[in-house]
Amino acid sequence: MTLAVVSATGPDLLRLVAVPVFTWAAIRDIKTRRISSQVWIPLALLGALLLAWEGWLAWNADSLVWAHEFLIPAAVSLGFVVPIAYLFWWIGGFGGADAKALLVLALLFPTFPAYTVGSWTFPLTETPVGALSFTILTNAVLVAITIPVALAVRNALAGRIAPVMFIGWPISWDQLEDHHGRLLGTPSGGARGGLDLDALRMYLRWRGLTLTAVRDNPDYYRNPETLPDEPNPPTDGAVTADVPVEDGGTVDAETLEGEGDTDAPSDDPWGAAAFLEDIEGSAYGTTPTELREGLDAAVEKDTVWISPGTPFLVPVFVGLVIALVYGDVLIGALL
Repeated sequence: MTLAVVSATGPDLLRLVAVPVFTWAAIRDIKTRRISSQVWIPLALLGALLLAWEGWLAWNADSLVWAHEFLIPAAVSLGFVVPIAYLFWWIGGFGGADAKALLVLALLFPTFPAYTVGSWTFPLTETPVGALSFTILTNAVLVAITIPVALAVRNALAGRIAPVMFIGWPISWDQLEDHHGRLLGTPSGGARGGLDLDALRMYLRWRGLTLTAVRDNPDYYRNPETLPDEPNPPTDGAVTADVPVEDGGTVDAETLEGEGDTDAPSDDPWGAAAFLEDIEGSAYGTTPTELREGLDAAVEKDTVWISPGTPFLVPVFVGLVIALVYGDVLIGALL
C-alpha cells in the first residue's frame, strides 16, 4: 500500500496515526501532567484490529513469516512489554498515563514495520527481537537517563552548583503555583524531593488562599485556628484548574489578636493534618510533615529548588520517533 511518497503494508501505514497522538499527549503531559484515559481507548482498539490484520497477512504468507516475523515478536511485545508496563505502574515507577501509553504501543507495534521512502527504508536498523514496542521502551529508558545529565549541564553553565543539580533547578517562590514537580532540599525530602506542588495547590485552594497571602502573614496562617469552617474544594491540584481563590487580603492586628497567640506551640502547624484528613485521597502521598516543611520553605525562601519530575511519556514519545526512523539505539551501539 502506498500513501503519498511512503510505501508500506496497510497495518504499518495505519500505525503512523500514533505519532500525532503521542506528540499531542507528550506536549499536554508537560503542560498539565494530566492525560485522559479516553485518549488511549481508540488507539488500543486500532492496535487490536491491526494486530489481527497483520496476523492474518502473516498466516497467509508462509510458516516462516508467521512464526519468526509475527508470532515471536508479538509474543515479546504482549508477553514482556505489557507486564513490564503494569509492574512499573504497580510499584510507582511511573504514572497511569505512562503505563497505558506503553500498553497501547505494545498493541500498535508488536512487530517491526517497514516504510519505504524513495530509496530509503525506515527504520534504518533492525533488531534480533523484532518487536518495535520493545525497541521503543529501551529507547525511552536511554532518553530518560540523559535528562539528569542535561539538567546538570544546564545548572553548571548557569553557575548553579549543588547536590541537587542533577535532578532540578531553582525558581522564584512566586512560580511555585504555576509549576509541576517537587520541592527539593526540605528536611524530610532531601535530594529525592519533598512536597508535591500539586499537593501545595490543593492545600491553598482548600483554604481559599494564594501563596502571596500566606507569605504576607505566615505566623497567622500557621495557626490551625485560622482554618476555614467550610473549606473549598481542593481540586486535584492541576495548574489549569479553574478555581476561584481569594487573595487573603491584609490581616490586621485586631484579627490576629482575635485568633489568639500565633506563636504558641501547636500540635498541627498550618493545619496540615486537618487538611489531609478532610480531603478525599492522600494528596499524592503527602504526609503532614512534608506539607509543613514545604510550606515553611515556600514562605521563608525567595528561591527554591524543584525537581520537574519529567513524565516518562515524554521519553516514550522521543523513543517512538527514534524507533520509527532509526531503530534500536542500544542494539545499534552494540552491533
